[in-house]
Amino acid sequence: MDDLVKIFNGKRVLVTGDTGFKGSWLSLWLHELGAKVLGYALPPERENDHFNLIKLNKIIKHINGDIRNFNRLKKACDSFKPEFIFHLAAQALVSVSYAEAKRTFDTNIGGSVNILEIARLSGYLRTLVYITSDKCYKNKELTRGYCESDELGGRDPYSASKASAEMVFAAYNNSFFTEKKSFGAASTRAGNVIGGGDWSSDRIVPDCIKALQDNKPIVLRRPEATRPWQHVLEPLSGYLTLATMLYNNPRKYSDSWNFGPSGKDIKTVKDVAEKIVFYWGKGKIRIQRPKNYFYESTLLHLNCSKAAKILRWSAKWGFERSIKETALWYKSVFEGNPALAMTRKQIQMYMAAKNDRRR
Repeated sequence: MDDLVKIFNGKRVLVTGDTGFKGSWLSLWLHELGAKVLGYALPPERENDHFNLIKLNKIIKHINGDIRNFNRLKKACDSFKPEFIFHLAAQALVSVSYAEAKRTFDTNIGGSVNILEIARLSGYLRTLVYITSDKCYKNKELTRGYCESDELGGRDPYSASKASAEMVFAAYNNSFFTEKKSFGAASTRAGNVIGGGDWSSDRIVPDCIKALQDNKPIVLRRPEATRPWQHVLEPLSGYLTLATMLYNNPRKYSDSWNFGPSGKDIKTVKDVAEKIVFYWGKGKIRIQRPKNYFYESTLLHLNCSKAAKILRWSAKWGFERSIKETALWYKSVFEGNPALAMTRKQIQMYMAAKNDRRR
């Protein structure tokens, strides 16, 4: 992790979506590395979102803005002149994409086009890390992990928007970015992430924590659904590692990359709930299958051998450690401890850790 400090210390870094769960963790991590961070995003949705809990607006510079507004976004970029952009701003929920399909497509495709266009026009930007989702792959319920060369697609609005965002990225990369000799751009795909400070609806960990805090049973609608669970710091470490590679050798690493845990970390929703109850110290689980619910894949797993072989990146924390740190973060904050201190502690632990594959 020493290479990260060498690269980011003193650098100007723009993070779109810094008010979101992953974006707030990444922005704080970059600040801890010595970067000059500008966050650009819509205001946080909830009072107890991670951004608010750690008071990130007092740590980094933040602009309330919509990435769908090209002129305002470009003005902010031209003023700040970032050397790095991490693009995370998105409508990130499958369930919301059914209720607000147009906003999902406008944000995830149109907003991403705005970022790519700014990258094409700018002379100051050195590195773009363009985050999409594991749901960009056409899901065929395969038991093997999806590789970067697999077919893109999606049957729900969210997945389709992310597949489209990847296709737009490839078009810009092939048509424009190859001509920019000192500029590197890569897209990244990561699976389900967990960690402290996520309060989004229809996510298993926030739902578990809310139930535990209210002394109510955890209700599971699809207990058998599996995901490759990983702590939020895992893919973020992949994004940061990739950014350093792009900065030093832009042409070699300008491509698409998967970041996720090993196949051993594919666990069911019920496994997650049971572990959270264990580390919380109490709680009950109830299965309640709805008669009608929106489509959501039951199996989705990424093959990350490309990142392991070429970037020398792999996940550090196994399923057990990821659940443990997540549950303890929420429990600590629930008991009155500062969220910022807990977040910083976990970032420092992660940076100091070697790969922990214990279960």
